[in-house]
Amino acid sequence: MLHEIYPSVLDNHFEKREPKDDALCISINNGAILLVEEEEICFPRYGDIKFEVGSYVYLFSLDETEFYMVEMLSGDILGCSYVPMSVFRKMKPKNYLYAGMTAYHLYVWYRDNRFCGRCGGKLAHSDKERMLHCDKCGNSIYPKIMPAVIVAVTKGDSILVTAYRDRPYKGYALIAGFTEIGETAEGTVAREVMEEAGIRVKNIRYYASQPWGIAQDLLLGYVCEADGDDEIIIDENELSFAKWIKRSELEVKKEDVSMTNDMLVKFKEGKI
Repeated sequence: MLHEIYPSVLDNHFEKREPKDDALCISINNGAILLVEEEEICFPRYGDIKFEVGSYVYLFSLDETEFYMVEMLSGDILGCSYVPMSVFRKMKPKNYLYAGMTAYHLYVWYRDNRFCGRCGGKLAHSDKERMLHCDKCGNSIYPKIMPAVIVAVTKGDSILVTAYRDRPYKGYALIAGFTEIGETAEGTVAREVMEEAGIRVKNIRYYASQPWGIAQDLLLGYVCEADGDDEIIIDENELSFAKWIKRSELEVKKEDVSMTNDMLVKFKEGKI
């Protein structure tokens, strides 16, 4: 999955740092990320673009390399171009993909929290932790992480697959949804499967978790079984279709980024 980058290690421990020339820079503009024009992911180095950088903030390190979020003074950087995140998420290597998507998560948080939601005062970066604070009223704001579930619903040798309505992605999906206030993750599983497919479930079991920075999510994977009637009644506002498909008929692709695909592959192999 996306975060499985061994032997590389992403260290998100926050410190106030100044970029050195060999630090890598991430600039995001209108849903696109700045890359050096190469076949694989290649972020610009600070020493190569520092005269075009307006402001910066330390993000994290990947192995021994430091990453910074930068705001550019110009959108025209020699040898670089902005690549849409929809294209970026299909690129390699995976350790840089993980870094870019994690940076995107932080970019959205910084972008959407310039002023205090309590008093309207201008927010400032903390020097001690990854936090924004308001000197006017003392409010502290931390990065937003939204818990969501992805659910592999099984019925004997079949799995419930779906397709989203009105989204660019048209491949197989699994039931998914955000956890509501006052709700457990297991409660979200039961509710979302009922709402989207009209099916009651039992034997809800945790599978794995995955950070998914492009949507500011923490994905929680679960496996469960249909309980009783397996007739599907889809929510047509959310899905274009939902159906049971047998293990032997399920076609999967060997990509190693999304949890959905990981769960489908594991089901195909008889491991869940």
